[in-house]
Amino acid sequence: MKKLMNRSNLITKLSNRLNHIPKQDILDSTAILLDKITEALGQGDRVEIRGFGTLSSRKRSSRIGRNPRSGESILINSKNHAYFRAAKRLKAELN
Repeated sequence: MKKLMNRSNLITKLSNRLNHIPKQDILDSTAILLDKITEALGQGDRVEIRGFGTLSSRKRSSRIGRNPRSGESILINSKNHAYFRAAKRLKAELN
């Protein structure tokens, strides 16, 4: 079974590895980091983390979709979505 890495697991692992830093400081730092990434993407900026990858937002154009229950055609409005592109180093580590 595959393991899941979520925010609380990340904080626990960081806290265990960096035991000289209080867990609350790690929690606050992680929250600030994720908030800043979210804020940058919301403003249309790119976020590049060397050796890990690049996060950006892309516009998904409007389209016609189908309600799977009724088969009725519906208009799906255009919207932005987060896009992640892995760095070469991360791809190499995975393969």
